[in-house]
Amino acid sequence: MSRNDRLGRALANAGPVNLSRRRFLLTSAGVAAGAFVLGFGLPVAEVRAQAVAQAAAPGTRVPAFLEIHPDGRIRFQCPFVEGGQGIFTAMAQIVGEELDADPARFLVENAPAGADYQVMDIGKRLTGGSMSVRTSYDTMRRLGALARQMLLQAAAQSLGVPVGELTTEPGKVIHAGSGRELSYGQLAARAMDLPVPAPDSVTLKSPSEFRWIGQSVKRLDVHQKSTGQAIYSIDCRVDNMLHAAVQHAPRLGLTPGTIRNKQQVSQMKGVHSVHQLPGAVAVVAERWWHAKRAAEALQVDWQEPAAGDKTRYMPADFSSDAYAERLANKEGQGDDAEVKGDVAGALENAQTTLSATYHSQYLNHAQLEPPSTLARFNPDGTLELWTPNQAPEMFQADIAARTGLAPEKIIIHSPLLGGFFGRHFVYDTAMVYPQAIELAKAVGRPVKVIWSREEEFLRDTHRPMAAVRFRAGLDSDGMPVALEAISICEGPAEGLAGSKGDKIDDTAVEGLTGKAYAIANRRIAQIYDKSPVTPGYWRSVGNSMNDFLYECFLDEIADKGGQDPFALRMRLLKDNPRLTRLLKEVESLSGGWKAGPFTTPDGSRRARGVAMASPFGTQTAAIAEVSIENGEVRVHDIWQAIDPGSIVNPAIIEAQVNSGVALGLSQVLMEECVYEHGKPVGRNYDLYPILPAARMARVHVRIVESGEKMGGVGEPPLPAVPPAVANAVSRLTGQRIRSMPLSRYTFS
Repeated sequence: MSRNDRLGRALANAGPVNLSRRRFLLTSAGVAAGAFVLGFGLPVAEVRAQAVAQAAAPGTRVPAFLEIHPDGRIRFQCPFVEGGQGIFTAMAQIVGEELDADPARFLVENAPAGADYQVMDIGKRLTGGSMSVRTSYDTMRRLGALARQMLLQAAAQSLGVPVGELTTEPGKVIHAGSGRELSYGQLAARAMDLPVPAPDSVTLKSPSEFRWIGQSVKRLDVHQKSTGQAIYSIDCRVDNMLHAAVQHAPRLGLTPGTIRNKQQVSQMKGVHSVHQLPGAVAVVAERWWHAKRAAEALQVDWQEPAAGDKTRYMPADFSSDAYAERLANKEGQGDDAEVKGDVAGALENAQTTLSATYHSQYLNHAQLEPPSTLARFNPDGTLELWTPNQAPEMFQADIAARTGLAPEKIIIHSPLLGGFFGRHFVYDTAMVYPQAIELAKAVGRPVKVIWSREEEFLRDTHRPMAAVRFRAGLDSDGMPVALEAISICEGPAEGLAGSKGDKIDDTAVEGLTGKAYAIANRRIAQIYDKSPVTPGYWRSVGNSMNDFLYECFLDEIADKGGQDPFALRMRLLKDNPRLTRLLKEVESLSGGWKAGPFTTPDGSRRARGVAMASPFGTQTAAIAEVSIENGEVRVHDIWQAIDPGSIVNPAIIEAQVNSGVALGLSQVLMEECVYEHGKPVGRNYDLYPILPAARMARVHVRIVESGEKMGGVGEPPLPAVPPAVANAVSRLTGQRIRSMPLSRYTFS
């Protein structure tokens, strides 16, 4: 959805709408006569488009659209989805830096599906894994530089001077010799007719020349969001649209049989039709509230799957507590994920050994945005969808497989997301769009499906449950010489595949593998155990649980060896300058390390815990200070030092740290998806509580720019928080914490 003023006024006056992106682009081209268009999906001169297509190498096909209007506004189609993480602003900074255009002049929208937008250095496009900026940084800078070069060439022709005599200032080209200047808007029409230069012909700025990269540029999406003009999937509507609500089977794998009261429900107010879907029933109505009431009233005979059915099935006697016990007691040594040295020999010769089994819980995504999709079949044979997603081409490919349509016949609109959390990938039984497509086809009209909160909690994928068996050996100085961790779980990638792959699922063991601590002998392994619950990606993925497990066990090692936990980490990282610096930075930020327990001036008894994490190319260290109030853990302060290598926008990083801390506290203090009798106990926030504002800690952030290879920002702030809190609680209470959430523990 364009962010231009005209559309903004229309949204404010007419309420939520969604225009066809194709119609909007054509309209824009007609209205914005003379706009400079750099890209492949907009109406450009045919000769120029062909020349660019032939000359462009992979990764340099100018995959994001740039459009410079006569008034100097710059419309940019962002290859990555905005979901609150600030990617629109960061991309505008990066492109604007090399274009020499103020990011505040950018009008940014999510780009459509298409190969031209696969700008990541891994050859794909997805918004996840904290990869957006770090895997497209050079490509997006080059895009801005190419556009600037074209404007310089246009100015050289207009002014009759060599390109080498021209320079740029934000939004304009200057000829210092004559004192003449031309705005980018004035040059747009001429620049549009020029060929795109060879990508290797442009020189990128040195960091010393940056105007906007590295600065806390204000977010571009704040105004729309704060004034109600931002468009999410649930806001989208088109002419002649119907609404639909669903009732899912109470357990995964069941199918609908007879609907006993179908005739009566069909006659309810506003009801258009009643339908059976895979694992669900649906009501289509003129209004969603009518559809919801009718769907809830349906009386369905749910049937068990047929013998030999290979779809994921939830048994009627499944209990998450029993499953946790099953994982903890499953025997075996697992498949190696990481091996260094001789763990068995080191354990046998160790002065002291210890072992413990740790546990992580199922978690919902619990996003505030209700899942929804609007589907429309068009007279020209195309299928158009407005659906929340983190990977448009991935969705396009899946829809093509489901419908038999060619990918180019599937138009994916990507509205703003109300949050990511790993929820918006292709999960077979947890997505709305297959239902919307089926219903739109059945009724012959556009249909928007919205899941109620209860249906979302019933069908959401979950952060996996895992049991991890740890063993460690210590020398006579209390230092660890061996560490073994065997994780028993089904990882998210294995969950998507539905089976164990030829190789270990890296997402199942990340946070256990790749640790920088200097422990000479170590072994990380996995035992695959398929869960009836569908695993999915969750913010910071395996790190969200495994860093908790590992870092808490490391504190056990410190206790066993008579070591201070902070000092132990310093000793284990003494040959790693980057992480040693990070520990010192977080120590300084917190006012100096003190494990406690200690009494504060207000009379409360407190302690501190420390933990580290290295997810997605970024290094973090966190210290937490806690107390116990009325038997409940209170986290007073979180100090976090974060080193993403190099940065684009410090304000966005600080916001992401605050966000990551909030979600990390939520999972360690209270979040848990509990199953009884094959059903989730919590179907809304009353029985699945998330962190309230009153329990949020004060957050203190220090950004360390080491200059190392750029890492991610969205997910790395989370994983160190839960173990820092749990280690502080263990220090304060003397009670070893080996699982989450802490609401399951009794503290005095």
